[in-house]
Amino acid sequence: MTRCVVVGSGAREHALAWGLAKSADVLVTPGNPGIAAHGLTCVDTPATQLDADLFVIGPELLLTRGLANELRDQGKLVLGPGRDGAQLEASKAYMKEFLHDAGVPTANFGIFDAPDEAYDFLRTMTPPYVIKTDGLAAGKGVLVTHDFTEACADVRDKLSGNAFGDAGTTIVIEEGLDGEECSLLVLCDGQRAVPLVPAQDFKRVGENDTGANTGGMGAYAPMETMSEADVALVMASIVAPTLDELRRRRIDFRGVLYAGVMMSSHGPKLLEYNVRFGDPETEVLVPLYGADLYELLSSVASGELDVVPATNGKCAVTVVLSSHGYPESPRTGDVIDGLGVDGQLALPIEDVTIFHAGTSRDGHGRFLTNGGRVLAVTAVGDTLVQARERAYAAAEQITFDGRVMRHDIARSAN
Repeated sequence: MTRCVVVGSGAREHALAWGLAKSADVLVTPGNPGIAAHGLTCVDTPATQLDADLFVIGPELLLTRGLANELRDQGKLVLGPGRDGAQLEASKAYMKEFLHDAGVPTANFGIFDAPDEAYDFLRTMTPPYVIKTDGLAAGKGVLVTHDFTEACADVRDKLSGNAFGDAGTTIVIEEGLDGEECSLLVLCDGQRAVPLVPAQDFKRVGENDTGANTGGMGAYAPMETMSEADVALVMASIVAPTLDELRRRRIDFRGVLYAGVMMSSHGPKLLEYNVRFGDPETEVLVPLYGADLYELLSSVASGELDVVPATNGKCAVTVVLSSHGYPESPRTGDVIDGLGVDGQLALPIEDVTIFHAGTSRDGHGRFLTNGGRVLAVTAVGDTLVQARERAYAAAEQITFDGRVMRHDIARSAN
């Protein structure tokens, strides 16, 4: 059997390893206790010291640091862009300038490293104000507010380094866009691009999109309001010119180009690019692509993507369970009830899988919270309604002190 190494330690990597294991021998480095309990092999060995037919890199930080370059220099087959392609996520300022050069529709913006110039720019804008860290901030470096005073305070905190350290000492300020947001993950093999089904994630910590921005509190797929024509328009107006610009810059991008798109009243506009599988989108997408995930990702990495992958026709919903204090100051060490020794539901529900994001185990074998996002409870169904019902029934079985959970994931499903 072919061997695949998945690099990372969160729910995204758990989902990828679970899907790939249907047709390959999978190692996860470093993995986490929930992945190991699920019967998947976790090792502490660095990826550069392992041998496999395919390496799939999950975290953006490892991509920006050049792990894909190191592995390719060793002659390995890798899903994930090199350091040059990863700049699209590593720096929002770079990304916005790239989009301008490529002619990709996006929000009007300014780039600043001094507060007074940023304040002057804010005064020219109509709220909502959108202020983003330039560097990586685990999905938490964005403020959207209608309050000018709050916007100025956020500018000051980011540029001073108080909020996000060096990642925030350059900021991007954008106009707010109307419309519905979509996550479109696109497989790119260096020449061709094929979209997966559109998903929608829920970034704010509170119900009805209130509260602080997070890494993601849930997701569902397929996204009901995105038609095939909408996806084709995004591919033509956003992804195609991006690929042209990558080629113009001689960047061989082999991996996942995650387009966060606002379907605005003026047509689709790109909010941001990520350069890897999204989290929690991966948790709803992997279960829809059956046992062919290894062959699909291998074809991307080898530059031989020649098919449009078909789903199993199902729908999926993920509900994220987070720890007390998330995202500002998550608490760890709380005992998780409702899981069996395998890290799955103690009382199983059909087509429900628990992907571990931040867990540990104590000396009694109990699972404990060990991060901001703790578990991604994923359910598959024939309809979104059925998937949603299963996901929430499963989520209610799992308890721990201070558990944070949104109750409106995929509420629009009908």
